[in-house]
Amino acid sequence: MGDLPSFSILRRALRRSIPLTDILPRLLVLLLALVCSRVSGAQPLEPERASLRLRYGLAQREGQQVDVGPGLTYAGLTPNDGALTLTGWMAGGVGTWLGGQVDLQREAFDLKDAQSVRVTGGSLARGSVGPRGRLFLGPVRLELGAGYGFAQLPLFGGFTSAPVLQRGVRHAALVSGRVLVALPAGFRLEARGEVPLTLSAHAAGGLKASSTGYVVGAALLYPVVRRERWTGTLMLEAQQARDTMTLEETGLRSEQRLRRMGLALELAWREDVRASRPVEGPRQGFVPLRVVDAETGAPLAGARVLVPSLRTPGTSEELVTDAQGQVRALLPSGTQSARVSVEGYEEVTENATVSDSEENAPVQVRLRKKVAPPTTGSLKVTVVQGKGGGVPLPGVRVTAGAAGLRTDMRGEALLEALEPGPVAVSVEAPGFRPAEEAAVVVVGQVSELRVVLSPVRSRPELATLLGQVRSARSGRPLVATVSIPQAKLRTRTDKAGGFTARVRGGTYRITLSAPGHVSQTKTVTVRDGEQAIFNVDLFPRGR
Repeated sequence: MGDLPSFSILRRALRRSIPLTDILPRLLVLLLALVCSRVSGAQPLEPERASLRLRYGLAQREGQQVDVGPGLTYAGLTPNDGALTLTGWMAGGVGTWLGGQVDLQREAFDLKDAQSVRVTGGSLARGSVGPRGRLFLGPVRLELGAGYGFAQLPLFGGFTSAPVLQRGVRHAALVSGRVLVALPAGFRLEARGEVPLTLSAHAAGGLKASSTGYVVGAALLYPVVRRERWTGTLMLEAQQARDTMTLEETGLRSEQRLRRMGLALELAWREDVRASRPVEGPRQGFVPLRVVDAETGAPLAGARVLVPSLRTPGTSEELVTDAQGQVRALLPSGTQSARVSVEGYEEVTENATVSDSEENAPVQVRLRKKVAPPTTGSLKVTVVQGKGGGVPLPGVRVTAGAAGLRTDMRGEALLEALEPGPVAVSVEAPGFRPAEEAAVVVVGQVSELRVVLSPVRSRPELATLLGQVRSARSGRPLVATVSIPQAKLRTRTDKAGGFTARVRGGTYRITLSAPGHVSQTKTVTVRDGEQAIFNVDLFPRGR
């Protein structure tokens, strides 16, 4: 095919496969996020009998065609991108999981030159039909489909004057999947994908070809109309498709990437699962239920009450309490149970004995609020004097972040509601040198820190190095080796992890090591008569 100055000409052959490795990880992450979003505020999905979805939007198309000679690259935004999807499910118990789907899509196509003048165009079609299965997991619905898929793919000929849109055809066995998750406030989130397994493909004129592709998409759904047996849902959806076609005889290869964005309206028909009507069969009676807060006795509106269904024996029916926390349930006679739940409260199962009288004794269900797990920790700091056998120092100012206290008569200060993780602790007292320490706060626990303060001395003497060695993971003291090569000093910590060394003024490198932990080396500069206090947290060695 000849060169055209109005188009970008590619001089190299395209030999890349469809990058499913780029798309599948993103799809898996999305599916995992959907499954993890089973929050307490989401309502279980209702099984519809049939649904009709109409979509209209825009399509951003990018593609290129490569032959043994020059090639063609194209891109552009095209309106009038529409689709129709019809899904139906069988009646009876089988209909809860087995059905079928028909999907038709029209893809408008325009090829324009550098001056945005239309060169050629038309429309391409896709379609699929086949059985589907579904599985309900509370607020999550999984669907899997298989069937026949038809797709028209863009090819170009007629390069003696200008490109002409031709239509390659692919017949494939289509494997598809869909995940629908109910979210709070009535929203739903959908993720879907399909992969064609090519049965046959050919270009214009019947030339044999090979083809691959995939389609992935996502949508946010919100019901705008609710009636007894049908629901109207508005959707904002996005879709990405990628297809390739290679002619076996000529080696011509065409590849396109299609990104769609549009609005859709879905109409779904279902059986009425909300109404509780008397049915012939076992005896039954009405039971008034009232749901209240166990501590205050205040009514709880919007509580979900699951009771045995009279319409479909062996299943449950959901009722919702009114503004007074009340609901009136029609139940089979005998001992029946109701499972009551509301966001922020513990779920309760309440039993009631139902007679066949018109009205049974009212039942009050008391729900207790959920106890939130702790999110902070505490730190107990003990301050003692360096000499005199560790005499406690009361009235010492202890600061950790924004929290600050003074020690009591036992030299202790308990800092509460601290964020978990490492925290810097400052200790100051008149007549003593201030100290800076580090501690690790653990959620729901009280960590301990011992700080030794040295009095300010008026007459110079040997410098004193004080410290404590602890485990960075548990905060427990470690029996460690303390080595100061410049002072030719080597000692070990006591059972409390503490150590003391007397050296002349100067700069020293101190190495601390303990079995099973990563050694640390610190550099400290002290003057005669000064006291350097520091604690060291050693990290366990990785296995």
